[in-house]
Amino acid sequence: MSDSLLVDTIGELVTNGPGTRPLGILRDAAVLIEEGRVAWVGSSATAPAADRRLDVGGAAVLPGFVDSHAHLVFAGDRADEFAARMAGQPYTGGGIRTTVRATRAATDDELRATVRRLRGEALRQGTTTMEIKSGYGLTVADEARSLRIAAEFTEDTTYLGAHVVPAEYADRPDDYVGLVCGPMLAAAAPHAKWIDVFCERGAFDVDHARAILACGQAVGLGVRVHANQLGPGPGVQLGVELGAASVDHCTYLSDGDVDALASSLVDSMCHEGPHSTTVATLLPGAEFSTRSPYPHARRLLDAGVTVALATDCNPGSSYTSSMAFCVALAVREMGMTPAEAVWAATAGGARALRRDDIGVLTPGARADLVVLDAPSYLHLAYRPGVPLIRQVIRNGVPQ
Repeated sequence: MSDSLLVDTIGELVTNGPGTRPLGILRDAAVLIEEGRVAWVGSSATAPAADRRLDVGGAAVLPGFVDSHAHLVFAGDRADEFAARMAGQPYTGGGIRTTVRATRAATDDELRATVRRLRGEALRQGTTTMEIKSGYGLTVADEARSLRIAAEFTEDTTYLGAHVVPAEYADRPDDYVGLVCGPMLAAAAPHAKWIDVFCERGAFDVDHARAILACGQAVGLGVRVHANQLGPGPGVQLGVELGAASVDHCTYLSDGDVDALASSLVDSMCHEGPHSTTVATLLPGAEFSTRSPYPHARRLLDAGVTVALATDCNPGSSYTSSMAFCVALAVREMGMTPAEAVWAATAGGARALRRDDIGVLTPGARADLVVLDAPSYLHLAYRPGVPLIRQVIRNGVPQ
């Protein structure tokens, strides 16, 4: 007989399912968990019996955060680079090579310890699902080992051999693309679910990006794209063209980019269902850390685009693991309502990973819950920087 847990006396429950719009909110609610899944959701007054009961005393409960964009496999830090930006130096992405050098020199255990530290840090702050990319090795062996280590912590691993062209290939970018599409992909693919490319000036142009992503698709990897972070460019529309699950950053968008993202939902509804839409994943921690303009989330939302929030946790441009911080930035700087930001940080992140078992608290979903030390989800934006995560339950297990 399976052990069951009733999370009871919830003052405000965000389900992201059917119910009071926009978050499927239930009041005076309870959640029954069995075998790591949500078995029942409803009123505390009608809650079924369970083996154990957790009384949260009227606190708010929401799905665990889903961080769909993070770079955790690295060595060293770039605090000096951050200080220089705060003094006025612009961000160009060039510091990535600094991390590449440190990562190549690190041992497996050193890299694993960094991932474990940051993944634990994120979990304590309510992130129950986290995508992890490679991209700081940029050799066949280092990209493969980065993904092997990442796979110890998540099933959503992303091959980012096309992060930048490493120094040893600076004068031979075509040769590096051949490596990324050939031996490096062959070594990385067994440990990856996704392929990504930094389609940006100073990184990979649209032709190289298309070739790399097509090679990944050919071996069964799903597509993600770093797009339109440093300026206008072709990355967003390339992602939509290739059916990417997500295009990430989206800081500089044309009307055509927004139209393409909006039309991807219409097209997918006619073919593969709403989860095949290309999500716009916004990463406000990067704008905070680079003093760049924030993405215009309101423009995307008003056009009907599916929006996710993620941390972009990395040592150079966004060294934060806090999804709550990103929620607060999205509300203050990007034109999102608190409800839209919380949805984007939970169900939106799940959409960006093309998953329907997380980011929601409905029967059958994975039992990933966050108990706030607050009466409402509104406090995530209302009280920025305050540690409001009282308890995290992941896979039905209190952490």
